[in-house]
Amino acid sequence: MNQAEKTVLAGMAGTSVMTISSELMSRLFEENFREPEHLSTMIGRLAPKLSKQAKDIAGWSAHYAMGIVFAAVYVELWESKKIKHSIKNGLILGAVSGVLGFLIWKGTFKLHPLPPWLNYDHYYLQRIPAHIVFAVFATISYRLIKCDEDNTMNARYGKSL
Repeated sequence: MNQAEKTVLAGMAGTSVMTISSELMSRLFEENFREPEHLSTMIGRLAPKLSKQAKDIAGWSAHYAMGIVFAAVYVELWESKKIKHSIKNGLILGAVSGVLGFLIWKGTFKLHPLPPWLNYDHYYLQRIPAHIVFAVFATISYRLIKCDEDNTMNARYGKSL
């Protein structure tokens, strides 16, 4: 599997589980931490003539695109062997990504002419655990891909594990 495929799979897995965790946090704290919904709202306020379906697709697409961008950085670090693809490093990447995600969202809300109405302090705080979840599951996905590649190579060349 090439690096782009690994990036997309790790990004999709991490983003999917992060989205589920944000949904759970939204229900638990009775606040809206749903990233695609906020993106859809902002897109809709900039392009009000879009259909609800188009706004939702754009919001989800932007959310997953950013996940793939974050995963691209991780996969490059792992593939270049700058860091190991360990769960510990996934936690560290998640914490760093959480701070970066916080800054990106803060800038996005500040620059947008009509941002969503929400408790920004709570939303920003939730970015860190959400990105830790993202990074851990992106790491797990990448590790599974590497394990499968190793097993395939071993089977191809007659080596047993």
